[in-house]
Amino acid sequence: MWHFPIVEAVNWRLVWLVVAGFVAGVLNAVAGGGSFLSFPAILGVGVMPVQANATNTVAIWPGQLTSVAAYWPDVSKNLRAAMLMGLAGLVGGTAGAVVLLNTPQMTFMRLVPWLLLGAASIFAVSGPVSRWLERLKLKRHERAGAGQVHAPRRAPLFFATIAVSFYVGYFGAGAGFLFMTMLALFGYEDIHAINALKVVANTLANGIAFVIFVVDAQVVWRYCLAAMIAAAIGGYASASMAKRVPQRMLRALVVVIGMGMAAWFFWRQ
Repeated sequence: MWHFPIVEAVNWRLVWLVVAGFVAGVLNAVAGGGSFLSFPAILGVGVMPVQANATNTVAIWPGQLTSVAAYWPDVSKNLRAAMLMGLAGLVGGTAGAVVLLNTPQMTFMRLVPWLLLGAASIFAVSGPVSRWLERLKLKRHERAGAGQVHAPRRAPLFFATIAVSFYVGYFGAGAGFLFMTMLALFGYEDIHAINALKVVANTLANGIAFVIFVVDAQVVWRYCLAAMIAAAIGGYASASMAKRVPQRMLRALVVVIGMGMAAWFFWRQ
């Protein structure tokens, strides 16, 4: 029997986490859905379910924060809505994070495949729903004679944002598309405004969850930093890829990964 001490000394679970973090960074940069890989990878190195979710949230948050800077010109054009949704994001993200921390480990583990399945389903319907929303926008303009669309009412938008942000604080995969769909249903039509408001709410909801998880000592920093650095490198390396690879193909890949991970966790149970 041949022995290779160097190979045997390698922590292959940590290697897998770095690889998964890199690919997750690529996916987040070009299509979204990176948590389908990074969260199971953190679980796979032996971190408890709730701590794995908290660690994953902290690992992906810096990438979201840089998105706010990128969208700042559009955020400033929609400052009132951004402030409203940002406040709602803080409220909902806080509630989701607190509920997560009070969820028993085994209960959350039983929920994991359902959460992954639900998030993958969100990505699966994102294309058809986007096309339906585009038709809805055209009909709205026809009824209004292509005039100015009325601004959405603030109270319903506030509470809808809290609901989505609760999911962000609790789990979060696929939340970006939920925000985009919600904003389109509320009458927003400018894709740049939609993306800017989505980024603000999502980043603040995850940001407050980040703080809560760190203060409550739920983050396994060794694995968090490994995934964070790998994801940042993956996101940077994929900048040119986003323009070359068809979005439909990328979303199909994300759905396959998400469904595959959900099936694996169902099988493990």
